[in-house]
Amino acid sequence: MEVRINDTRWYDSLWAALVFFTRLPFWRIYQPPRSSYAAVVEWWPLTGWLTGGVMAGVLYAGSLLMPTAVALLLAIVARMLLTGALHEDGLADFVDGFGGGGRDRERILTIMKDSHIGTYGVIALIVYFALLYASLLLLPHEIAPLAILAADPFAKMVTSQLILMMPYARNEETAKNHTVYRKPDVKAGVLLAVQGMLPMAGFLWLTRGQTDWSTLVFVPCVVMYFLYLLMWKRIRGYTGDCCGAVCLLVELAFYLCLLAGYGSYMD
Repeated sequence: MEVRINDTRWYDSLWAALVFFTRLPFWRIYQPPRSSYAAVVEWWPLTGWLTGGVMAGVLYAGSLLMPTAVALLLAIVARMLLTGALHEDGLADFVDGFGGGGRDRERILTIMKDSHIGTYGVIALIVYFALLYASLLLLPHEIAPLAILAADPFAKMVTSQLILMMPYARNEETAKNHTVYRKPDVKAGVLLAVQGMLPMAGFLWLTRGQTDWSTLVFVPCVVMYFLYLLMWKRIRGYTGDCCGAVCLLVELAFYLCLLAGYGSYMD
């Protein structure tokens, strides 16, 4: 019996997620049906195993050959190349729309769809990368790669809850990628939780006694919730850019909380 999730063959939606969320030529091996792209979010955290794994691997291997500061910069660049800076583009568009000239719903959506980046978006990326770089650089060198492996899938899992909490703010015709994500069913929800929590559980177990697991899990969820409230108030829904922005900010919140917990190591 063929396993389906939301009436989509699981391997079609998985393959679509790999094609959609990375720039690796998975499409040369297999091209999933167009309809399967509506279910890519159901495998989003699993793609974080790949993107987070590459970033962590470059950081770990690079730090054996060169200063950690240089290896970390290369690790951040490696993940952006792997994803095509998909989420970073979303963060810039999100801040331009909500923080720039977006005074009403339609104006915010128009700004976010514009391919040009504004002043608010540039500043947001500078601040984001500065905090990301500093937080990972100041963590103990043996902890940072493990944190990346845990945080990337976890942030994607937390962000995916937006799709359950509110509707898509556009329609299929006006969406950037002409795809509207569908709400995960119970099976997909369990699958999302497993993908996102397994690496996090492993990290918390390896760092037991050194980290406060409740803070590391709770604070990023609070960040997601307040961003959800902002989106609901301003545009009554979410977009792909919103998901990318929330994902990066949830991940950053995890690193900052982790750094705060390790403050005694830097004194």
